[in-house]
Amino acid sequence: MRWDKWRKPKIEHNRLTEWNWMVQNPSGLDLHRYCDIGAFTYINAKNGVTISKNVQIGSHCSIYSVSTIDDKSGHVLIKAGAKIGSHSTIMPGVTIGKNCIIGAHSFVNRDIPDNCIAYGVPATLKKREE
Repeated sequence: MRWDKWRKPKIEHNRLTEWNWMVQNPSGLDLHRYCDIGAFTYINAKNGVTISKNVQIGSHCSIYSVSTIDDKSGHVLIKAGAKIGSHSTIMPGVTIGKNCIIGAHSFVNRDIPDNCIAYGVPATLKKREE
């Protein structure tokens, strides 16, 4: 089974993990079990990032708990079972709901409710499963 040998990687500030993704401020990252984070994804956890169980994040994504461009900061929460498409950007203070799908190349700057499909720049809700 895919997750039988899952283990949390060694995470060091500003260094690539063995799977080639990087975290700044790793003490702010709460990484739950059975997550799959794609190569060259960047996570800035200065103000906290929680990645819940069974989350999948594609390659080349950026997750920011702080943004110096627009002077925003806040905890990012990605709830259980969410899937984030490659090359997507998650901005500070955003919550992505349980079992959501975020399409590739999306810019997420507001909360996405549970069980939704969202994509675009900025990401907008396209479908909601109840």
